[in-house]
Amino acid sequence: MMVKKHCLREWIVLCLLLYTVAVYSKNHGNPANDLVDIINSNRTSVKLPQLNDSPGLGCMALQYVKLCKDNCTNNNAVNCKPPEDDFIEIFALNCGVELPTFGTITGHIVGCQSKYLEPPQAFSHVLIKDKKTLSLMRNKTHTEVGVGLVKGAHKGHFFWCVLFSSDKINSTFVLEDHGQGIKQKEGCFSGSSYQCSGGEKTTKTALSINNIIMILGSLYVCFLQHF
Repeated sequence: MMVKKHCLREWIVLCLLLYTVAVYSKNHGNPANDLVDIINSNRTSVKLPQLNDSPGLGCMALQYVKLCKDNCTNNNAVNCKPPEDDFIEIFALNCGVELPTFGTITGHIVGCQSKYLEPPQAFSHVLIKDKKTLSLMRNKTHTEVGVGLVKGAHKGHFFWCVLFSSDKINSTFVLEDHGQGIKQKEGCFSGSSYQCSGGEKTTKTALSINNIIMILGSLYVCFLQHF
């Protein structure tokens, strides 16, 4: 009887873990995508239209923070401002943005933190933390958005960037190779079809899978004992 109860507990825990991993894979595989969803939810809450999630802008936002990833001050501010030419000459080229489609970037928000924050916390504590950034995010002329994030090498700070554009949807910042662009070796960006390389998420998924394997092993022993 005790063996049956133990197996039942293991089975319930396994089901909960499988559900958690399934939800994670569906909704939380890329925190940059989650941030775009949060931005759009905030805009629609004040009757503003949603912004199109542009992979080209997202990848360029990632390039921005990759360039600045060792420049986080003690006040969690990004002490780095790339020249405007870098957006075309470095960011766009590194992403594989088709240069004839390079549009107008109408705003950007950057921030950093000494530790990784989940998307809702990153939104409120890093990106949209004052009236100025809130007003920029809710600008009525914006049509597209892209988010990038990366972990820096120095002291392990994390960096986030949001880029906005007011161009015609899906006509600017187009990635080459049928929208695939150039695969990035680190960080995450919104709209990406590639696996996110933001270590925190990968670690959490790996831990969940390891737990599932351990419980499966325990269940196997349970059934051997029972039958």
